[in-house]
Amino acid sequence: MTDMLGELRVLLPTAQLLSAFLITVPFTAGFGAIIASEKRVFLATFLFSIASLVLLSGPAVQHRLIRPLINRARFKHLATLQIVLGAATLTFALVLATQLVLSSVLGHTIGNIAAAAVAVLIVMLWWVCPKLWRAGGHC
Repeated sequence: MTDMLGELRVLLPTAQLLSAFLITVPFTAGFGAIIASEKRVFLATFLFSIASLVLLSGPAVQHRLIRPLINRARFKHLATLQIVLGAATLTFALVLATQLVLSSVLGHTIGNIAAAAVAVLIVMLWWVCPKLWRAGGHC
């Protein structure tokens, strides 16, 4: 449980910060001027970010509501599933946020290239390396 809490202390602030930033975007002066496809990217980014926030905060709320824990193994399995799903939705949110911001600042080509690079980086570090490590390989 201590390891799980430590992991959440890293992931949850990222989801919180990204969600807080995205909540303010529609209220900025220039938001109305963006094209429909950029609004769809924004909407997807926002929904993935909120989903990650809900999934990553779920174990803490559930832990508090079902105390005392009678079946720790079952709870840990549920919490692990939520953390992995939260990390997956956070992956999409971070990639889309990269595309959204850099496309606005540097153009769509650079935004797409940067988003692809961030996607590769996250997939390798968060998803592929742990699988390789677990299989006895190196990352």
